This record gives sequence, C-alpha cells and structure tokens, in this order.
Amino acid sequence: MSIEQRKSHFVELGKFLNQFRRDGIKPQEDVKNNGDFFEPFKVQIERAIHYNGWFTPDNVLFALEGWSESLKKENLDKWLQPYNFKTVNQKTVGIIMAGNIPLVGFHDFISVLIAGHKVLIKQSSNDTKLLPILANYLISLDSNYKEKIEFTDNRMNNFEAVIATGSNNTSRYFEYYFANKKSIIRKNRNSIAILTGNESTEVLIALSHDVFRYFGLGCRSVSKLYVPEDYDFDAFYKALAPWAALMDHAKYANNYDYNKAVYLMSEFKMLDNGFLVLKEDQSFGSPIATLFHESYSDLESLQATIEANQENLQCVVANNFMDNEIPFGKTQYPQLWDYADNIDTLAFLENI
Repeated sequence: MSIEQRKSHFVELGKFLNQFRRDGIKPQEDVKNNGDFFEPFKVQIERAIHYNGWFTPDNVLFALEGWSESLKKENLDKWLQPYNFKTVNQKTVGIIMAGNIPLVGFHDFISVLIAGHKVLIKQSSNDTKLLPILANYLISLDSNYKEKIEFTDNRMNNFEAVIATGSNNTSRYFEYYFANKKSIIRKNRNSIAILTGNESTEVLIALSHDVFRYFGLGCRSVSKLYVPEDYDFDAFYKALAPWAALMDHAKYANNYDYNKAVYLMSEFKMLDNGFLVLKEDQSFGSPIATLFHESYSDLESLQATIEANQENLQCVVANNFMDNEIPFGKTQYPQLWDYADNIDTLAFLENI
C-alpha cells in the first residue's frame, strides 16, 4: 500500500465514524461497507458503555465525533506533510494502551499504520470494545491490513519498537522491560488553566468543558487553576451550574462524596458547590470531582513556575499568557499534530 492509499483508507474510516454522533446515530449513503459494519459498531458502542461505567453515551460519541473530524483529508494532509513515508522499512511496533477515556490509544494506532508499519496492540481492559471492529473495518477496505494489525492479551513478542502509556509508576517498569527497544514511554501529565479574574461568563463556561469532559479523567482535562490572590470563585461556580447533573452518575457521585469526606476529616480548607470541591494545593493532578487551585502574585513568576514544570503538563489553558497555550474550551479538541507528552510520534516512527 502506498501512503496515498493508506491516507484514503483513513478518510473512509472518518466517514464511517461520522455516522455516530451525539445528535443522532444514523447511516449515511456514501460510507463503504456500511452494511457489514454499521449495526455491529452500534452494538459495540452499547457494549463499551455497559462495560465501563465512565464511558457514557455522550462521552463515547463525543470521542467518535472528534476522530471523524480529525480523519478528514485536509487534516491528514497537514499532519503528514513534514514526513516521508513513501518508502518504509516495515517494523512491528507494540502499543500498550491506556483506558481512561474512549479510544485513547487510537492516535498511536493510526500513526503506526499510516507510517507503513505493523502494529501489535495490547489494549487496556477498560477499553476493549471499539478498536477491534475499527481495525476490521480497515481490513474490509484493504485485506493487506490483516497482516499489519494484531491484538494480544498476553505478553508482547517479536516487535522492534514500542509505544507505552501508563502512570509514573508503570513507566519505570516499561523503561526496564523495554530498555533494549526503541520506545516512546508516556507518564502522568495534567492540564492547568490560568485565570486573571477578568474572564467573561462565556469563557468560564468554556473552561467548564475543559474540566468536566470525560469526568476529568483525561490528561487534557484541566485539573488545576492558577488564580490571582484574593480571587472570587463565585462567577466560576455559577458558570459550572449546568454540570450539576454529574451527580446523577453514580461513580462520579461516589468519588465526590469520598473526596469531600476525606478533606473534611482532615480539616482542609476547601470550597464546595455540591458537585465539585475546590481545594488549594500545589499538586497538578486532582482527584475526580475535585479541582486544585493555587494563587499567584505576578504573571512573570507564574510563567517561570510553569516553564519549570513543562514535563508534568499536557495543556496550559490561557488567554495571551504564553506560547503554545490552548484557548478556553478547546482542550478536548486536539489536532492530529497535538502529540501526547509533546513527543512527535510520526518523527519517531519515521526513524525506527
């Protein structure tokens, strides 16, 4: 397969995914092999939702919408433009996937395949329902993918490179096990937002999506706020009001109750609106239903703090604060070239 053929296959995959949207799941006429895959994938979405309590219909379909947009030809062209995959010395690349949000390992999957390599996939037990049927859809477009895609539940063998995503703790094991392999090993990262106190209600509402999408489980979910000294959280809490329905979700409500009880028993100072606890803390990663905050006295010293902690941060949400910042409300809309941990996956795959 040529790079142009592979690109065309992912455009078709994007068209297939575009049928599964929050405003309705309905078949479209121009989707290849739809008769064989539309209903089975609809069933797999339901299975994913029932299997993992964090995978709500809204969040699963939001993820699928995002991928359908990313896999448009103009986005694939822009993504691939800096690289040369016309001739490839095919290698087998193992991928150890996380399972915190739906299809969180999909970017690695498409990166390996579009680069012309073979992929060996070890899925998280939390997210096993969606990717295999999408792999079969690609095989239906070109049977050559059958030799390029392999799933395993066991220890991975016979691969030349690896992309592994886990926690700071598991990353140490990955570094040990894969010491003799070319690798990308990802660790915990968190996202933060910088507030000045001058944000409009619309901006704060946009920020609420950065905080609550996927229940805050993604590395692109804002888990900490930096606010000016004596910041009044009243406007921020008012902007969050539409998210009160999160308490109807049992797993979220249990986390809220547990974390609030721990903070109360420990006599930590906190703010609470009935579904989100705000706690002053210097850490970046807050628990579910909790958002950390920290005050700053001047923006220059804050910028120095953030620059010193770049390895711990995935997204910095702000308005005209620093280079590479993310606009409010946009953390959960990454482009294909917005790489996890800021490690260029295609550059790695181009040189293995």
